[in-house]
Amino acid sequence: MVKEDRSTWKAKYTMRLTQYLDEYPKVFVVGADNVGSRQMQKIRVSLRGHAVLMMGKNTMMRKTIRGQASKNSNLEKLLPHVYENVGFVFTKEDLSLIRDKLLENKVAAPARAGAIAPVDVTIPAQVTSLGPEKTSFFQALQIPTKITRGTIEIINDVHLIKVGEKVGASEATLLNMLNISPFSYGLIIRQVYDSGSCFEPSILDIKPADLRAKFSQGIQRLAAFSLGINIPNQVSAPHLILGGFKRLLALAAETDVNFEQANTLKEFLKDPSKFAATTTTTAAPTSAPTGASQSAPAGKPPKPAEPESDDDDMGGLDIFG
Repeated sequence: MVKEDRSTWKAKYTMRLTQYLDEYPKVFVVGADNVGSRQMQKIRVSLRGHAVLMMGKNTMMRKTIRGQASKNSNLEKLLPHVYENVGFVFTKEDLSLIRDKLLENKVAAPARAGAIAPVDVTIPAQVTSLGPEKTSFFQALQIPTKITRGTIEIINDVHLIKVGEKVGASEATLLNMLNISPFSYGLIIRQVYDSGSCFEPSILDIKPADLRAKFSQGIQRLAAFSLGINIPNQVSAPHLILGGFKRLLALAAETDVNFEQANTLKEFLKDPSKFAATTTTTAAPTSAPTGASQSAPAGKPPKPAEPESDDDDMGGLDIFG
C-alpha cells in the first residue's frame, strides 16, 4: 500500500473534519491522556453506529474550526477548549447515552513514577505475600507493619497518594509489589457542545425528573407570590377561581340563590341524614364487658353506686361551719 504524502493527508483530514462539523450538531471535547492505540480502537468500535471519534493536531483542528466559523459562528466556542491532547466525538444521539459509552471504556493501569494521580490512592490493611526482608521499604514510607506468619502485615489503611499529586518512585514500586493498579484511564469529557451551546459535562447528570421537580417548585412559589399580592396570572388563576367558587357556595347556602353546583350542598344542609347515609365508616362493635363490669349474678342485684360527697373536696369540713 502506497503511503500518501503529508499534504494529501492534511487535505483529507480537513475535509473530513469540515464534514463532521456541518453534519453533527453535538460534539464532545475529550482528553486522551494515557490512552493507548489498542484502547482507542476499542472505543471506536463501541461507538460505531452511534458516534464518530476524531483525533488530530490542535493546530489543524483550530484552523478547520475557524474556517467553518464563517458559516456557523457558534463553532468558535470550541476553540478555547482545543488544547493539550484532545479530540472530538461527534454524534446525533442522546448525549447521556454516548457519555455512558465513553465512561465504560476505561482500562486499569499501574501507577508509574512521575504520573499525576487522577484519584486518591489508599492501601487497605492486609496481610501481604512479602517477606520480612521488605520491612525497611515500608518503614521508609512510614507505613506501620508487623510480621504475621513470616509475611508482612499492613496494620492500618494507608492514604498513600492524594489526587493531583505526582507519583513518586517509592510509591509506584510499592503498589507494583502489592499488585495494585489504582488508576484507570480512558477518554475524559472536558466540554460538551450542543447546537451552539457549550457547557460542562456535569450538566448531563441532571435528569428530566429533576427538571420537572424544580419547575414545579418554581410554579408553586410564583402562585403563592401572585396570590399574596393579588396579581392574576396563569399560575394563580386556578386558585382564584377555586376561592371564588367556595365563596359562591357559602353565599348560596345562606340565601335563596340557586345554581346547579350548589343544589347538592343545599340538599345536604336540609336533610343531614342523606349525608350520614353516604358515609361508609361504621362504628366497631364493642366487646363484651369483663371483670368487674360484667353483670351481677342472678338474684343479686348490683349495688347502687353511692354518690360522691361534696365534702371530699374540702377535706371533710363543712364550708358553712
